[in-house]
Amino acid sequence: MPSPAALHALLPDLGRRVLVMGILNVTPDSFSDGGRFAGVAAARAQAETLAREGAAVVDIGGESTRPGHVPVSAEDEQARILPVIRDLAPRLPIPISVDTYKASTARVALEAGARIVNDVWGLQREPEIATVAAAHGAPVMVMHNRETIEPEIDIVADMLRFFERSLAIARRAGIPDSDIVLDPGIGFGKSWAQHLEALRRLPEIVALGFPVLVGVSRKSLLGRLHNAETVPADRLFGSIASHVLAGTLGAAIVRVHDVAAHVDALRVVDAVMRPQAASPAS
Repeated sequence: MPSPAALHALLPDLGRRVLVMGILNVTPDSFSDGGRFAGVAAARAQAETLAREGAAVVDIGGESTRPGHVPVSAEDEQARILPVIRDLAPRLPIPISVDTYKASTARVALEAGARIVNDVWGLQREPEIATVAAAHGAPVMVMHNRETIEPEIDIVADMLRFFERSLAIARRAGIPDSDIVLDPGIGFGKSWAQHLEALRRLPEIVALGFPVLVGVSRKSLLGRLHNAETVPADRLFGSIASHVLAGTLGAAIVRVHDVAAHVDALRVVDAVMRPQAASPAS
């Protein structure tokens, strides 16, 4: 089993600068790029582009989690992602995370070469996923989520209770705190106002002492701020603004579709907020 410092071994710049996680959806129904990267060749080309543009990790998902998505079986999810992971793992210069809440999918993905588990249900939909991750020495990314939207609740207080449960699951499984990342789940299980509040109050999540991942890329809440009729690919500027704000408020990682633009923008954040680590681009 890898050492307890697996997360920092995989992402050595974690904490020194805001890292960019590149999104690679190999689903036919992703809200933003469904079907574009479903084949191994297309997925490989996109993953190599993300790495070349400066992504620190590539997040591969085989089940859409957009609003109104149709759940898929573990078998279908694995049929989508495993050929891609097996192809990329030996050739990609950056680690692969698997975007799944299913323990069986996490197991085979890690066996195929993925190194990190990114669970949109915070280890709570299938708690065995934590045991799988621990057995492989894999860090986990734990996202806040809700089955129902309750606009009247204090969403950050709800997150804190949710993360307490997730951390208990992770610790029981033997995952060290040093291998846990928290994600407030912008775009999941919240009202529009709660999405904005979660981002505004990000320092309260950062204060828990774990690296924090934020993903707002191309999401519908940005369309509401600008033009609800825009297609997701037209939401680049709002995505950048959201992630620059998140980086300023303490996020350690941002999950995005447009890697090059974010790397460029976040270089400014790092120069201002982390001057000791910033260096001019060559």
